[in-house]
Amino acid sequence: MYRYDEFDHAFVQTRVAQFREQVEARLAGQLTEEEFRPLRLMNGLYLQLHAYMLRIAIPYGTLSARQMRQLAFITDRFDRGSAHFTTRQNLQLNWPKLIETPDILAALAEVEMHGIQTSGNCIRNVTSDQYAGVAADEIEDPRPTGELIRQWSTDHPEFSFLPRKFKIAVTGAAMDRAAVAAHDIGIRVVRNDAGEVGYRIYVGGGLGRTPMLARLVREFLPKDDLIAYLEAIMRVYNLFGRRDNKYKARVKILMHEAGTETVKRMVEEEFARLPRAAINVDPAELARIEAYFAPPAYEALGDEPALLAAARQADAGFDAFARANVVAHKQPGYAIVNISLKPIGGAPGDATSAQMRAVADLSERYGFGEIRVTHAQNLVLPDVRQRDLPALYRELLAAGLGDANAGLITDIIACPGMDYCSLATARSIPIAKAIAQRFANPARQQLIGELGIKISGCINACGHHHLGGIGILGLEKGGEESYQITLGGDPGNDAAIGKLLGPGLAGDDVPDAIERIVDLYLAGREAGETFVAAYRRLGHDHFKGALNADRH
Repeated sequence: MYRYDEFDHAFVQTRVAQFREQVEARLAGQLTEEEFRPLRLMNGLYLQLHAYMLRIAIPYGTLSARQMRQLAFITDRFDRGSAHFTTRQNLQLNWPKLIETPDILAALAEVEMHGIQTSGNCIRNVTSDQYAGVAADEIEDPRPTGELIRQWSTDHPEFSFLPRKFKIAVTGAAMDRAAVAAHDIGIRVVRNDAGEVGYRIYVGGGLGRTPMLARLVREFLPKDDLIAYLEAIMRVYNLFGRRDNKYKARVKILMHEAGTETVKRMVEEEFARLPRAAINVDPAELARIEAYFAPPAYEALGDEPALLAAARQADAGFDAFARANVVAHKQPGYAIVNISLKPIGGAPGDATSAQMRAVADLSERYGFGEIRVTHAQNLVLPDVRQRDLPALYRELLAAGLGDANAGLITDIIACPGMDYCSLATARSIPIAKAIAQRFANPARQQLIGELGIKISGCINACGHHHLGGIGILGLEKGGEESYQITLGGDPGNDAAIGKLLGPGLAGDDVPDAIERIVDLYLAGREAGETFVAAYRRLGHDHFKGALNADRH
């Protein structure tokens, strides 16, 4: 993984020192909260419902064991012993004290981490495929591209005060696991007919109150032109994006109002005007970045299906874990392991400091000391020898991390909702817990199969409810919490925005409605059909009766 150079170290340390002075000025009354707000947001510090919240960047979702241990230390020393992994591959501390936030940033800087550009109207933390570099279906590791974008966008003088926040995702695999269609810019590594590797560029995705999927603007972009092309897109958005209404200040609105072809033309014209040789990255610098992502020293192993089959037959729990949480690796004899942060009765995406330390230890014992954070609020060990899977599973169980539900109905994505967030209009965590309890039976989860439930506690859609096979949006209606259900959302290759099923429900009625939806799916599905596939075949009307308890 990437290591900071002298510039990175100096930049982050300078920012820590600046913020320490700003916090001291705020506490001394020399800055009002209004004056302090843009300064704290530049460092990822929010003022939430009950306390400050610090958002920590995890670029393209990659962590080292050393960094994870430092996060555990910070969580113990400066918070309440647990933290929250988000849908943007970030980590959030929900209870930091303002006076201690500079010390937190200093501790993060010790392990090459920070909160820069995790908030504000700038280019946010770049996200990627959690299986980058190890996926069997990968064309090329997208993390060097993610690191290149991080370096280019960090404190960019032209793009630090955009009309609104701006999000970029990059994936290098045949299967989109980075939800590129939901981003302001989505980048897919592709190979053209001549066998050359380059990028397919999408613009204008985003969720929130006006959900839209990104639109294709460039079928194939040579790798050498990436930064110049991103500059062209950002300049068009910065010049023509609306600033009169924050709800219409996203690039998706520009795409909608001006039209895709018009925006494509403006981008291509700007791209043609730019001095590409001066903007695009030096090939030597790109090679330096790529070298940090070279494959680890894998052993020469072969796949061991007989060994795993025997272990699965001997342990039903391990069998379920292997079926749900283990993914094929590109290297023979190795596997990718998903670690669920969705225990029954737990808050989705939360991990204790003890669990963080356990994951750090396991990443070194059974891998190469690397950990990934997923936009589904889980963790990944990317390089586990197949022969070590049973032992790893037992240690995960002991740490409270052995839930065999990755991708299943209890692997629920949820924002913090009204338990923490000042913007939320309804609770998310209690709804997620109630649904997980309803479907706690492991055999039933396996029977239902792949099904993504995503919950947001307000229209800002931090829980990505629009992209859920079953999406749940909590709103306030007449002083009461009301939950709308959408069906058919999909973040992958066939990306889709979910369709509203009907009027909102009281929170207590949501688990019953979800159960009726699932029953209709099970009754109507064909062999091997996922929920979203069945929904597309059966049609929206097939599920409408699920909101009416009398039709159960």
